[in-house]
Amino acid sequence: MDTDTRTELEAAAFRRLVAHLQERTDVQNIDLMDLAGFCRNCLSKWYVAAAAERGLDLDYDAVREQVYGMPYSEWKEKYQK
Repeated sequence: MDTDTRTELEAAAFRRLVAHLQERTDVQNIDLMDLAGFCRNCLSKWYVAAAAERGLDLDYDAVREQVYGMPYSEWKEKYQK
């Protein structure tokens, strides 16, 4: 498999993971951390870190909004138990 195809497939899998987590608002971050060792906030931090490695300065809160599908404060209010 060539590098471009691999990158496209990894990006598609990441987008699907984010969409899945947006759909599963019943799953709390603490549950994810306990079971998988990462959560929505981790994904956001990894995204920002990957951008920084490429010389891009992304706003963490803006990235977190992409991962959550809404502002984090709104998600917490609606879904955090």
